[in-house]
Amino acid sequence: MKILVWNELDEAGRRAALARPEQRSDAALQASVRAIVDDVRLRGWDAAAEQGLRLDGEAPQRVVVAALAEEARRTLSTAQLRAIDLARRNIIAFHKGSLPAEHEVETMPGLRVRKVWRPLDRVGLYVPGGATPLFSTLLMLALPARAAGVTEIVVATPPRAGGGLDPVLALAADLCGIAHVWTIGGAQAIAALAWGAGAIPAVAKICGPGNAYVAEAKTYAASLPGGPAIDMPAGPSELLVVADGGADPRLVAADLLSQAEHDASAQVILATDSRPLAETVAAMLPGLARDLPRASLAEAALANGRILVADTLDRCVEIANAYAPEHLSLAVAEPEVLVGAVRNAGAVFAGGQAAETFGDYLAGSSHVLPTDGAARAWSGVSVHTFLKAMTIQSVTPEAARRIARPAAELARLEGLEAHARAADARLDEVTA
Repeated sequence: MKILVWNELDEAGRRAALARPEQRSDAALQASVRAIVDDVRLRGWDAAAEQGLRLDGEAPQRVVVAALAEEARRTLSTAQLRAIDLARRNIIAFHKGSLPAEHEVETMPGLRVRKVWRPLDRVGLYVPGGATPLFSTLLMLALPARAAGVTEIVVATPPRAGGGLDPVLALAADLCGIAHVWTIGGAQAIAALAWGAGAIPAVAKICGPGNAYVAEAKTYAASLPGGPAIDMPAGPSELLVVADGGADPRLVAADLLSQAEHDASAQVILATDSRPLAETVAAMLPGLARDLPRASLAEAALANGRILVADTLDRCVEIANAYAPEHLSLAVAEPEVLVGAVRNAGAVFAGGQAAETFGDYLAGSSHVLPTDGAARAWSGVSVHTFLKAMTIQSVTPEAARRIARPAAELARLEGLEAHARAADARLDEVTA
């Protein structure tokens, strides 16, 4: 990773230092994704099956998970099963404890406005595939949806190498009360969930992370007439670490590599007020990366990384807010002092012991978080992702008498006479 001194960079240099990898917004990638989405949108199952054969190696399959889940229970160790159950329990506890309360405000005597929450009817969950089954992502999506009260959950994931569904992912589905999973990946999966394809039903909202193709497909599908809502832009992983001179360089390097191994398009950044720490971490990373099973991915991601040396920790937090990372680690002596200044981040890990890995698996909050700077305006997946709010207004006759004339005045001020007469009609009814 290249070391840059923040105060020596001009505005263009700073923008370049915080730029995401170019492949995330590649024009050819966007054109390819849109062609696939349009094909499935227009031709349905036939297109989904053809694209699945071409890109996944097999046509989509509806896999019943029960038998595969039992296979996973037989083959996984007791420690592995206990770890999965710990993650499940913590995720449930956090999201059930996060359910919003309904509330009512009497804005004036006799005029009551309530906010109530309702779960979405049907949601689609996309679980990335690849070399390993990301069963944790299914837990991080399905359990908040269940806590919110969603009754119909449609899951899509790429088939594993050699075809079919990985038993560990089937186990995760079973633990979430999901009876079957569709083995279809990429942009074709997003399009199938968005508009339906054969027995794959159309959903109201699509949630889940993915590579650049999946992220682009979600954004494109949501932009089309009749397209679904999406949780957020959730593409390749990213981590920004803010570290002071007292941070353990071994832990800082470990956290950076934990995200770098995700994908060649992943991005990791270290911002520090300590030049010695910057140099130590930079020297450690190449050797540590070479030892990883996914060394080639980690090394490609490190090539897109940066180490930024700033004059103060406050400046490091300013850099973090400008970048708006998916994950923000505060490897500093007094993390809570900085937490109050953080405005833009998907998730914050406060203190050197708060490994981002804990958040990925079992802290309780969802690891499905906004990427590519979307944390400036978007939040990560939570029970709120799977809920919608409605307001309910109740008016007594006395309140109607008080507000009818002001409401009619406001309507006529905007030139909406029918609105005004609807208000006047209530006044007539009350005084009749």
